[in-house]
Amino acid sequence: MSRAFVKEDDQEEAPFIPPRAPLPTGESNYVTPAGKEALLKEKELLELEKEQLKKIEKESDRRKSQLEINGKLKLLEERINSAKVIINDNQNPHEVRFGALIKFKMNNQIQNFQIVGADEADVKQQKIAFFSPIAQALTGKQKGDTTSFQLGKETKEIEILNIEY
Repeated sequence: MSRAFVKEDDQEEAPFIPPRAPLPTGESNYVTPAGKEALLKEKELLELEKEQLKKIEKESDRRKSQLEINGKLKLLEERINSAKVIINDNQNPHEVRFGALIKFKMNNQIQNFQIVGADEADVKQQKIAFFSPIAQALTGKQKGDTTSFQLGKETKEIEILNIEY
């Protein structure tokens, strides 16, 4: 059909659906129990938001919002379905593993981070993804161990002060 016979109002643009936090190729979608709960809560909120769309009077706005929510739900469902919950009780309490809360010294500063899944990672909340360079450098180490990791062109020394689950 020629564009001459199409109304401008009918030309709805597909909404932009922001991608979820990326997982490296081949990595499993490990999550903490709290991470799985957060994913399920996010789904619940999106479904509530979808229910509220009935209140939108303008059909084109309602359709656009529904497409956006459906897109987010699809990506979220993929993450929920692929989630592999790691239970802290099953971890070696003397070794840094997924879910560990680690206290360490780097650059003469004491820092605390928990190793979590991709969707949970948030540096402001002191949570780092299990595939991040610093998490990989710490994984498998024990309290008192010193290790190094590459940060840009610099090599940083890290001393593990404490491990909790």
